[in-house]
Amino acid sequence: MAAEDVLPTETLLQEACNAFEKRFKTKPRYGAKAPGRVNLIGEHTDYNNGFVFPMALPMATVVVGCATKSGICRVETLATGSAVDEPTYIEFPLKNVKKGPPKWSNYVKGVVAQMTEKMPSFDAVFISSIPVGGGLSSSAALEVATYMLLEQLGGVSSDLPIIQKIVKCQKAEHEFAGLPCGIMDQYISMVGQDGSALLLDCRSEQGRLIPISDPDVIFLVINSNVKHELTGSEYPTRRNQCKQAAKVLGVPSLRDATEAMLEAKKTALDEETYRRVRHVITEIRRTDDAATALEEGDYPTFGRLMVESHYSLKDDYEVSCRELDQLVEFAMHMKDDGVFGSRMTGGGFGGSTVTLVESRNVQKIVRYIDEKYKKIGKKATFFVCWPSEGAKKIPLY
Repeated sequence: MAAEDVLPTETLLQEACNAFEKRFKTKPRYGAKAPGRVNLIGEHTDYNNGFVFPMALPMATVVVGCATKSGICRVETLATGSAVDEPTYIEFPLKNVKKGPPKWSNYVKGVVAQMTEKMPSFDAVFISSIPVGGGLSSSAALEVATYMLLEQLGGVSSDLPIIQKIVKCQKAEHEFAGLPCGIMDQYISMVGQDGSALLLDCRSEQGRLIPISDPDVIFLVINSNVKHELTGSEYPTRRNQCKQAAKVLGVPSLRDATEAMLEAKKTALDEETYRRVRHVITEIRRTDDAATALEEGDYPTFGRLMVESHYSLKDDYEVSCRELDQLVEFAMHMKDDGVFGSRMTGGGFGGSTVTLVESRNVQKIVRYIDEKYKKIGKKATFFVCWPSEGAKKIPLY
């Protein structure tokens, strides 16, 4: 078993152009790409105004398209992993955009709904190398790629401050996909830098790039292939628990809470909420410490903090699952063979893990984890990842 090869942007672009010509009988005028992300540490802290530490992935969503005068938006996706019963092609009116099936289209519609009255209708084809449901933010990549395409069609200002563009994409997910996510996913997809992760302060909405350029280490992303669905009750419930707990602790958000505050108010919280808050407070501290450790090349400390984060998510926040726990456990079996640390990444209830490993041993580590995971009747997908560039426009001619 070897890690998957990541399809280059050029390959995705050519496939999308070919599909566009087949579908619409003309050539696309513009293209855009936006990467997925892996959050190295700092989970469920973004909507608590805390720190997160993501990096943009080499896997990305690519879109090609052109403006039309019909007033009807026609969109096709070539991405795999959508529900079997969902159509891969949809048409919807440009004006008064409404959410509705298929689910993937709501990420596109949500961005269209944020645009000005002057924006034209369009035809578009999407393709992606980001695993859907893998906890690697395929949804934010779809939103950001859409935004980058629409800016090129006319009637949409490209002079907006970058944070306003990010917020428009986030709002699309809130209003059309029904997920009250924080700002991290859209932020890193929009502004990621090759060779650096981003320590993002979600309160100030300011980030600090942390170079990751040591060729001796690499991040191994492992998709459990257990699909997660975050738009149900679990995610909003936890967000509401945090909001109510902040009121009890007398702070604007859990970013301002301390462990001493939590212990002083323990009897005013039910046991479950207490554990939720304990995760957030300790995770915010871990994330700041982890960024410092990685910046200093202190991989053992960074790895230890990753593992602590995982078990906090498992036991206190309760968003892990059996498969993620086992992937982390199997990875840590290889501690003497170059694994520094491992944790679940993303919203949880399935998805992926991220593991910091020595580059020279990555294939040995992949083989071991793959064999162990297969013995419990599961098949994982492995990606060797490095910090990659964020979204960009791709004029086609």
